[in-house]
Amino acid sequence: MSGDAIIVAIFFVLSVNILRYFSSLRVLLCMMREANPLLYQQVARGNNFFAPQGDISKQKRLYHYIRSQEYLHHHDEAFIAKCNKVRHLFVLSVGLSAALVATLFFVAFSGM
Repeated sequence: MSGDAIIVAIFFVLSVNILRYFSSLRVLLCMMREANPLLYQQVARGNNFFAPQGDISKQKRLYHYIRSQEYLHHHDEAFIAKCNKVRHLFVLSVGLSAALVATLFFVAFSGM
């Protein structure tokens, strides 16, 4: 198996997982509007959450909310499950990104 094929395969899997992550994050924001309106106002007041000119402090607030698992004390089981899914997809995407970078260096320096 060539190194290029490995890189393309990891990149494809990473791309699919990033799309799954963004899709789940969008659904989480929609669920948050009903399940936790106060948090929704703090993190996603408007449609520019994913825009480049979006407020980074709001995105950080949501990141810290999910990273610290504050959602575990919420009363809505579906909301908790969606937060868990978003968290796991984020961790998976970061791991795949690291694997892609490591594979790029390995292939470049081993001459595969």
